[in-house]
Amino acid sequence: MSETPAARHTAAGRRVGPSLATELEERVVKLRHLDDVIGGGDLIPLVRRELADAQRVVTEASYDEGTGRRLLTAVGELAQLAGWVASDAGQYAEAQHVYLSGVSAARDAGNRALAGQLLSSLSYQMANVGDPADAALLARSAVAGARDATPVVRALLLERVAWASARSRDTDSTRRTLDAVDDTYAARSTGTEEPEWVYWLDRNEIDVMAGRCLIELGEPARAEPLITHAVDAYTPEHTREVALYRTWIAEAYARSGELDAARSALRAARKAGDGVNSTRLATRVEQVARLVGADA
Repeated sequence: MSETPAARHTAAGRRVGPSLATELEERVVKLRHLDDVIGGGDLIPLVRRELADAQRVVTEASYDEGTGRRLLTAVGELAQLAGWVASDAGQYAEAQHVYLSGVSAARDAGNRALAGQLLSSLSYQMANVGDPADAALLARSAVAGARDATPVVRALLLERVAWASARSRDTDSTRRTLDAVDDTYAARSTGTEEPEWVYWLDRNEIDVMAGRCLIELGEPARAEPLITHAVDAYTPEHTREVALYRTWIAEAYARSGELDAARSALRAARKAGDGVNSTRLATRVEQVARLVGADA
């Protein structure tokens, strides 16, 4: 395994400059896009190492104020990615730890939007494997703290509120928040520079989240067309997302009483996700298999 940019620079001396910040910024973008095509179980060792080396630079090296802000922001972004990947790999305690460490780095950098992203990412995990009511409170706090967030960032943070609300069976909050997501996303413009970490949020992703929320609220028939249309727009290399979203199509069919269609959708999910090292995906497949019947 080759040296990380942080390790390579600090080996040359304890004083680091803007060139390292640039390398780290470019590196986190590459790693983030790897998460599109590699499961968390395979990616987590690499991201852990990158984060640990970047944190060591921030703690042990010397740099000027501007470089420091950029380094702290890169650490915050790496922490968000590490938390996301760890959660995908089923390492929930590790994910929580790195998310919170990233919040500290983002706040030290003065990056409130990134701090909100980290907190809302943790709320998303909590909504899935913890207490959804606590997750909703944390997600709302993330939105409130990111007062200067750009439209797409704010839409993402609001999506996490909607999901936690749906998981809490808070119908009114879910519907209001989904409407706010639509309005906020529609307010985006080419004249507003968005952080790179929201590159993946588009209309299809918003429809998938809306569909998932509708399933939680007991409206699966409305959910299925939204998710199906979005899945059809995905390119084949996004295997985990395609497989995950097909499990939601299967659940929508099952909860609508269309068990044959549900089993067919689940088979398609299993086929799409074959070989993907993702605990999140494996858990979803097992959950939906129980719902549609053991012979699915």
